[in-house]
Amino acid sequence: MLNRDLKLVFTTNIVGSFGDGLFAYLLPVYMGNVLGADAIQIGILYACMVLAAASTLLISGTLADRYDRKKIMIAGWLAWLPAPLIFAFARNWTEMIPGMVMWGFWLGQPAGSAYIVTSAEKSRLTSTFTIMSAGWSLGYIFSPAIGGFLAGTVGMKTVFYLAFIFYGSACLMLSFIRSQHASHEQNASEREYSFLKLVKNRKLMSLSVFFAMLMFVTMMFRNFVPKYLSDVYKITDFEIGVLASILFASSAVLGILLGRLGDMKRKSYPLAISSIFIAAAMVLMLWSGNFSILVLSFVFNGGSYITWSMLSAIVGPTAPESCRARWIAIPQTLCMFASFAAPYVGGLLYSASTQYPFIVAIITMPVFAFLSVKILKE
Repeated sequence: MLNRDLKLVFTTNIVGSFGDGLFAYLLPVYMGNVLGADAIQIGILYACMVLAAASTLLISGTLADRYDRKKIMIAGWLAWLPAPLIFAFARNWTEMIPGMVMWGFWLGQPAGSAYIVTSAEKSRLTSTFTIMSAGWSLGYIFSPAIGGFLAGTVGMKTVFYLAFIFYGSACLMLSFIRSQHASHEQNASEREYSFLKLVKNRKLMSLSVFFAMLMFVTMMFRNFVPKYLSDVYKITDFEIGVLASILFASSAVLGILLGRLGDMKRKSYPLAISSIFIAAAMVLMLWSGNFSILVLSFVFNGGSYITWSMLSAIVGPTAPESCRARWIAIPQTLCMFASFAAPYVGGLLYSASTQYPFIVAIITMPVFAFLSVKILKE
């Protein structure tokens, strides 16, 4: 199903995400317990990351439509390399800001999405994207538990150093894929797609707004799940790591299964199902701190990690090849700008009540499920 290049991208996702998973899920706990950041300050840090992502996506898309997409994808991993080292040496939450900004440089996202759309079999595009997302999730299956164990035994600095090594390895592996340039042999109307013309496309902007709203809610509550487990249920770092491993194992399985459903039926169905799963996950988490119940909650919450891949699967095929990376970058950028305030809003809600961010998700996710079926025709 995957050609040589896509298999290498898949493997790169596994290696890179393993390094990312060593610390990513524990990072909010580290910010609070070690660096003394409160909920609002944690929200500010994640808002910095999101703002950096929003600022780089469209630039990346423009570069990927003009130059070798492979090189832009590699540049994305290179931008991430300093982040874990900055985290390792931070002495307070403000010194985390440069690392969060570097971690937010998503240079490889539009280029990678365009690369996959061009390389994949068109009849299996949804499942290809969800398989790529599953590769990212596979790297997370064991790494959060390992990261939690190492954090409790040798400290988070060692965890950050290991993440740096895995980021570098992922960057090196990606250098073996074939180069890919956008084809500019289309008709004149396709070649004249300026940014202004792209944002005037009603279909593209409708999809962009929908995904931006969905991403806002997801980013608002997601980073506070591990903090909630630590604050309310007194779950240890290792137990949080185990739950995160379950989360990403579920994400890998759900991604593949829902991707196949999207290829066979409609691409909107995986979005609807995953939204319902997210609401169910939050209900279970708020209901009980029993570890077995939390395991089930995290299994359902695995659906929250397919949204980004579904964005590419739905938006990507609608784009002309000559401007595909920029086309995909527009909803990705809008998602990030819409999500810029989400961690801060989540922090405000969490400060008012530890349950509020998750109650908002419980209320809104069924609405997104309904809208995805009624509005999205893909």
